[in-house]
Amino acid sequence: MSKNILVTGTSRGIGAAIFSALSGNKTVGHSSKGGDNQIAADLSQPGAAEALWTQAIDRLGHIDVLINNAGIFEASPIEVGHDAWLDGWERTMRINLTASAELCRLAVLHFRTRGDGRIVNVASRAAYRGDSPQHWHYAASKAGMIGMTKSIARGYAGENILAFAVCPGFTMTGMADDYLESRGGAKLLADIPLGRVAQPEEVAETVRWLALDAPPSATGAVIDVNGASYVR
Repeated sequence: MSKNILVTGTSRGIGAAIFSALSGNKTVGHSSKGGDNQIAADLSQPGAAEALWTQAIDRLGHIDVLINNAGIFEASPIEVGHDAWLDGWERTMRINLTASAELCRLAVLHFRTRGDGRIVNVASRAAYRGDSPQHWHYAASKAGMIGMTKSIARGYAGENILAFAVCPGFTMTGMADDYLESRGGAKLLADIPLGRVAQPEEVAETVRWLALDAPPSATGAVIDVNGASYVR
């Protein structure tokens, strides 16, 4: 049965692959500037997440599945000035975690009126193994997503509201390309037993399964897609 789905961050990479994987459903995407089947919303700005949700409801009538994929990966070395470091921390938290939390809250409230719903949050292996010294804020934001996902799963499973997370490692997107180059490229690949980074389509298929087909008893699950570069 076709579902009404909101996916954030669909302009490229994993988000674009997720949008494609959900063909056959009534899906609305999102990007900062908007575009075909994308609602424009700058999630760094207060109020943007709520406005995005409202516009998605206006387009779809109701929402069955929320997929939080939007995020940024911007370096913030501790050597920069304090104000600049704090600005980087707060910008990353606002986009990666706070906006996702706002959308999750709105989704749970909406799902409670309908009797069911699913949330899939795209986090990162950094939530568990940390990240580089320039990316404390990124790792912390993704760890927050995992804690939030598990809390939602535990709190609302009895109301048929399910929550899942996916933790990609390096994925062949623009952000990963830049990071690989900055960290030595091939040397970094040696840390991935599979011998290559994940493709966006691999992450997207995992998200699609959780959004549409995963059994309810799997709520709260976090699935790693990282080529065994980090195993728990």
